[in-house]
Amino acid sequence: MPMNAIHRRICQSDEWAESMRTRKLPWAVGDLRLDGDVLELGPGYGITTRWLAEHGGRLTAVELDPDLAAGLRGQFDGEVDIREADATALPFPDGSFDTVVCFTMLHHVPSPEQQNRLFAEARRVLRPGGVFAGTDSRTSLRFRLIHIGDTCVPVNPGTLPDRLTGAGFDHTTVDTGNRSIRFRATV
Repeated sequence: MPMNAIHRRICQSDEWAESMRTRKLPWAVGDLRLDGDVLELGPGYGITTRWLAEHGGRLTAVELDPDLAAGLRGQFDGEVDIREADATALPFPDGSFDTVVCFTMLHHVPSPEQQNRLFAEARRVLRPGGVFAGTDSRTSLRFRLIHIGDTCVPVNPGTLPDRLTGAGFDHTTVDTGNRSIRFRATV
């Protein structure tokens, strides 16, 4: 979804990459095994994709933006299966993945209804025993300022467990940390 110039610069910065690699992704993933078929939703510029590629199994990434998808294909050159697609209508059969992840992208999905469709699609493409996990940002003044002119629909951590359960997940957990939400749900 659209991002303003400041937001794009932040998401491509070395500081953001270092924060994601050293703090946010280890916190988000925790003890989750990434050794099977893993699907990443909304990888953007590929910082999270690089980390995932270094930590596990067969990685597929779905990116809606055609320019970002093309950049990812060039960056990963066959190492990761990059698909240009909408995460609310995934182009995979039921039960294709062991794990589905998304990091700091849910607030770019244009409505709670579309976020719920994304959750349902993540559930649909997971195998029995599969896990959907990820993070998103918590709303704050700084968060709102960075997103001026962006698509920005923050996820309420208080309602997220019920929304994931409504999409068909079991055993949902949602935690909040420093400016972030972490969630995990199983099939």
